[in-house]
Amino acid sequence: SLSKYVAHHGNSDNCVGCRMCVDACPSGALSSKFNGSILTIVLNGELCTGCGSCVDVCPFNVLELVPREKVEEFKIEIDVLRPERTEKRKYYMIARKVVDVSYCTGCGACTVCPPNGIIWKDGIVDFPDWVRLCRDCAICIKVCQRYHSIFKSGIGEVLEVKGAKSKRFKGQDGAMVSEFVACALEMGIIDTALMVSRDEKWKPMVVHVKHPDQLRSERIAGSKYSIAPVLPELNRIIKKAGKLAIVGTPCIVTGLRLLQKEIPLYNKVKLAISLFCMENFRYSSLMEFLRENNIDVTKVKKFDIKKGMFIVEMEDGVFECPIKDLDEHTSSGCSYCTDFTGVDSDVSIGSVGSPDGYSTVLIRSKIAKDIYDYMISKGYVEECEVNMKVVEKLSKFKVKKALKKEENA
Repeated sequence: SLSKYVAHHGNSDNCVGCRMCVDACPSGALSSKFNGSILTIVLNGELCTGCGSCVDVCPFNVLELVPREKVEEFKIEIDVLRPERTEKRKYYMIARKVVDVSYCTGCGACTVCPPNGIIWKDGIVDFPDWVRLCRDCAICIKVCQRYHSIFKSGIGEVLEVKGAKSKRFKGQDGAMVSEFVACALEMGIIDTALMVSRDEKWKPMVVHVKHPDQLRSERIAGSKYSIAPVLPELNRIIKKAGKLAIVGTPCIVTGLRLLQKEIPLYNKVKLAISLFCMENFRYSSLMEFLRENNIDVTKVKKFDIKKGMFIVEMEDGVFECPIKDLDEHTSSGCSYCTDFTGVDSDVSIGSVGSPDGYSTVLIRSKIAKDIYDYMISKGYVEECEVNMKVVEKLSKFKVKKALKKEENA
């Protein structure tokens, strides 16, 4: 006899065409076929046993079990951008067009790969077993900003410009990132924020902040200047996540927006905070630089970049050098980046343009304005004037630097 339940697509908009459900179905109820780039997935309700294997394996909550009387079959059609192939059936994918030419931002959006075939390590992505694992869904290509030559620049759309510092938290400058996250939690806009913390050797790690008190940790506060796996962690948890915020560099936020465009499930991210960013470093390369200069990373209290100088504050002194001395340690993809302020974010935050101890805050969306208005009403922040000419100058300089790199490439 037929089971009481049958599989159904609860939200086919989230389907990327990976066909993992088809492979997992033990009864052969699910089948698929390509017609050019159009992939069709069909359920034969008479064969479905309601076992839920397809539901369990679906990475984006497309499928669900429903009472059999509601539906006996379904059909999903999705336009899949199938990657180019060579005669040996090896895919060009991102590897040849982005990673192999040091063009990759290291944002990690491509780790959305349904069978987890794409791995992220220290800002570098790899496809160690893609011949066997690739599902031909091309979601990695769809969310890769460099594959599509997406470059953002300038100040972007801004509702309000503020200069402020938190009265509750300590941070790199005005601790306004911590204040935004804390207020979003208090307001119930989010229940979790993905933020970058570190270990005793300053290796970045993503932590789940669920309460404002966590933001008092000195390991969460302050800049790490190393690429962090924010999007790989988001990809790992998105299926079961609640309302989220993420904090990251401009490329991470752009990667998020591409994920949201392709997979509505990622709209669980309600707040995206971007940090001003001129360049970033792979952790291993930054550590190599510190060793070359006889710096014990376990004694470092703070990293900073100001007025063209890289500054390392230690327990027993301060090390300074021109930031250009770290050019060979800069992540290769940063050399082509033109986005200083993070134009795709809800709010952008950095020290440039504000006095020492304060943050420049570029409010871009209504939700960010609501949060800022809330912190003002609570008396959580102290405001100051902002010199936007400095922000605009650095934004233009980053574009000029990237264009020069492109010309010399």
